[in-house]
Amino acid sequence: MVVDWLRQNKIASGFLTVLRIYIGSVWITAGWQKLLSGGFDASGFLKGAIANPVKGPDGAVVFGWYVDFLKHVALTNVDVFNKVIPAGEFLVGLGLILGCLTTAAMFFGLLMNFSYLIAGTISSNPMDILLGVIILFAGFNAGKLGLDRWVIPFIRQISFNRNKTLTILKLEND
Repeated sequence: MVVDWLRQNKIASGFLTVLRIYIGSVWITAGWQKLLSGGFDASGFLKGAIANPVKGPDGAVVFGWYVDFLKHVALTNVDVFNKVIPAGEFLVGLGLILGCLTTAAMFFGLLMNFSYLIAGTISSNPMDILLGVIILFAGFNAGKLGLDRWVIPFIRQISFNRNKTLTILKLEND
């Protein structure tokens, strides 16, 4: 019932617009600050997350696979992550503010939120995840009062016409 309201109601669309612009401004600000500084370096954060992993009540490391990923992939390729993180944060924020590819932007925003959370950073991530899940559940309605109103139908038209063309070409070749 609530998901149907989020996905179909015009009032919900207005509420979701305010919500996505708010969370988009948080993302774009974080990314912009890192891009402007030009000296963003994730290595300190990565080393801290590796040295102090999330532990359960028994003292055992909860996300050992993630610590291994941070140690063997992220830290060894920190130069790439130093560029991808600020650009990703900025693009997620831009997508949410403009309402362009809203669900994709929110998916990647949630992916980053969970990455920070699994690394042991609580901060505002739980609230950001809650708001992000609301936007993600809303689907198209979250970006209806944004560029998605035109972008999503255009993408659907291209993809459906492409599938029809491929089907016709396949039938002609048989």
